[in-house]
Amino acid sequence: MRAYRNRRGPLLACAVAAGMAPAGFAAAQDISLNYERLSSMEEPIAFEMGDVTVALTGLLDAPLSLDGEDGASVDAGLIGNAEVSALAQLQNRWRVSLTYFGQYVTDGAFASPPDDRYTDRAALSVGGVWGTVAGGNVSGIVREGTRRGRGAGNAALAFDDALGGLAEWGGGYTGRFGPWVVGAAVDEDADFEIGATFRRPMDNTDHRLTLRIGRGVYAAADGSRRFDSTAIGAVGEVIYGSLSFDVGLGYERLASSGPDAERWYLSSGIRGKTGVFGWSVEAHYGRIEGEHEVSAALGARYDLARGLSANLGLNHAKAGVDVGDTRLLDTRDTKAVLSLRYSF
Repeated sequence: MRAYRNRRGPLLACAVAAGMAPAGFAAAQDISLNYERLSSMEEPIAFEMGDVTVALTGLLDAPLSLDGEDGASVDAGLIGNAEVSALAQLQNRWRVSLTYFGQYVTDGAFASPPDDRYTDRAALSVGGVWGTVAGGNVSGIVREGTRRGRGAGNAALAFDDALGGLAEWGGGYTGRFGPWVVGAAVDEDADFEIGATFRRPMDNTDHRLTLRIGRGVYAAADGSRRFDSTAIGAVGEVIYGSLSFDVGLGYERLASSGPDAERWYLSSGIRGKTGVFGWSVEAHYGRIEGEHEVSAALGARYDLARGLSANLGLNHAKAGVDVGDTRLLDTRDTKAVLSLRYSF
């Protein structure tokens, strides 16, 4: 992912992405580059430009946060993101898609100057009955397809996955075979993730099971050392009506030229929706070389109108883990976040 300070050009980039698409027609987007916590809940806005279908999704979020650690402090910000895809179908029925995602974030609105940043991703994919092959900023497609479901509103459960991850650029593949969806991603440093998802209804419940293995890199919290991460994780989920319950288990080995570490973790959550009100409760516990990491998150969402919602999150995370002379994790945070969000 590239990051730019005070850059305000996402609409121009979206237009360029749409104009570069090949001719033809495609009915649906094959991949998404939105790996962020916030994503639109709405169906994409779609229109045709000749033989090309352009699909657009996005949101605007105005959060107000209260940090309860080391004395209460209030902060405000703004988050806006959008994903645009230009899709076409070739004469051999292969689907071609050019996708661009951009996100603008302002933190510290009460500070002078505020902290502005713009990040973006782009990818080109080709798909058929055999699956979809993609290249670009696609290193998150396997993790996104096999992770636990996110909480409601502004809930954000810390430590809820492997610490190590892939680099910015790479290639990936996803394919559906009956109830199975399989995927793989390889980055520019030859690190990789491979995952599979099984989903099938049984009686009046829906069951989902995922498995992912991967090799990546993790930078210690104090910045003194980089660790090679080898991780395996599994998620089980049961859905009954508008109620869902899931559990994630994982093991990770962190190796370096100095100290090594082993990490085990368990995450679980329950989510529900009644009418216009959605909620979630999540918790996480992990151990690294005998030291603990814990987090919890409560979330709520109230739908005010189509695309417009009020969101609340209460998030707590605590971990102070030393491995040898390296500060591996250093987090102590308790925060309440209230926001008004519009998605399209």
